[in-house]
Amino acid sequence: MGPYLLDNYGEAVAMLLFTIGFTNLLLQKNLIKKIIGFNIMDSAIYLFLALKGYIEGRMAPIYTQGYTSASDYVNPIPAGLVLTGIVVSVSVTALMLSLTVKLYSRYHTLNLDEISTRLRREKR
Repeated sequence: MGPYLLDNYGEAVAMLLFTIGFTNLLLQKNLIKKIIGFNIMDSAIYLFLALKGYIEGRMAPIYTQGYTSASDYVNPIPAGLVLTGIVVSVSVTALMLSLTVKLYSRYHTLNLDEISTRLRREKR
């Protein structure tokens, strides 16, 4: 794998989590499992952004006495992106779950193939 994998194990874990979530999203037929896969992918992206925004030896971007140089602080933009992404992700997950509940109440199944088959039958 190379000598740099151990130096970047966090990024490797984020890539592995993203792959697990993406595979789950593609291969599962159950809608709840697809939503879980989507959330795993989101978490992997947030982990990756947080790891890229962190710089060893620097402080959080909160003004304190005696530290005036920007080189003493970590860039706050990745943390802001992660927080914004988490809020959006929670909203999207709530919307997906509510739509899943409506689909279940109409078709009495969470299997996506079965729902699409029944939908095709209804259109005939």
